[in-house]
Amino acid sequence: MRVLNLVTNAQSQFFRAQVAELERRGVEMTTLSVPGENHSQSVDAGTEGSRSVWDYARFYPSVLSQSLGGYDLVHANYGLTAPMAIAQPRLPVVLSLWGSDLMGRYGPVTKRLAPLCDAVVVMSQGMADVYGGDCRVIPHGVDLDMFEPMDRDGAREEVGWPTDERIVLFPYPPKREVKNHPRARAIVDRVAARLDLPVSMRTATDIPHERMSYYLNAADALLLTSHREGSPNTVKEALACNLPVVATDVGDVARRLDGVEPSTVSDDDDELVTGLAEILRSGDRSNGREHATEIGVERMGARLLSVYESVATS
Repeated sequence: MRVLNLVTNAQSQFFRAQVAELERRGVEMTTLSVPGENHSQSVDAGTEGSRSVWDYARFYPSVLSQSLGGYDLVHANYGLTAPMAIAQPRLPVVLSLWGSDLMGRYGPVTKRLAPLCDAVVVMSQGMADVYGGDCRVIPHGVDLDMFEPMDRDGAREEVGWPTDERIVLFPYPPKREVKNHPRARAIVDRVAARLDLPVSMRTATDIPHERMSYYLNAADALLLTSHREGSPNTVKEALACNLPVVATDVGDVARRLDGVEPSTVSDDDDELVTGLAEILRSGDRSNGREHATEIGVERMGARLLSVYESVATS
């Protein structure tokens, strides 16, 4: 099978892992990226960045030309690539929505165009509810070989963190408003005032993906305070490393943390503070890895391949 991928951000780590897994399964993947620069603050942001309408308009000729090259289908990754995928006249279209393309400012455009595609894939049941149409829920998978538990002190030595602190990891750039860094900062400050322990909050941005496992293993807890999410891979990677997670109830986080101990999911700051304080006080790791296996990249790749096969043969 030959698939033409359209994407706004070919450097997104979960996209790269998806492509690698499908290629491992024998799918021939060609990727076209929207021209222009993506100035988003994280390569996993999705994301329209600061590209212009003209950037998207001049993307179409290359899509049209490539679509004549003997492919079985077009896979449009992120909602803003849907117009170009739909406009080519020959191939069936699979559209994957990543989160902000459905729940952000371009959501109305996405909802109008998605039904014109042959299959729609979303990252969580919450996204499916927002979309409201026929779709498949297939989150991006986590690489269980790259993300696995390791010794905490050894991981801290690797990343240069002190061993005499309780460290809370906020894994996003503080300036990304949707991630709500001020709320995370306030929660950690309240926890630090409650505990008779040194507590700090650290970020890990612009880190090569293959090194993120060290940071997740070096931390005592992951804190996510986002206003919205689809299916945050950082949470799934934390589970694979047995790192406890404290998070707002966004995307599929509650589903992922169901049965994971210790962990806390709540929209109430008092509950988030209490949950984080208990985790830091105990210093325990979670049982997250046993829950991460169901969303490993291999299983998610198999499910996406089944969508390809159904679309290509219909």
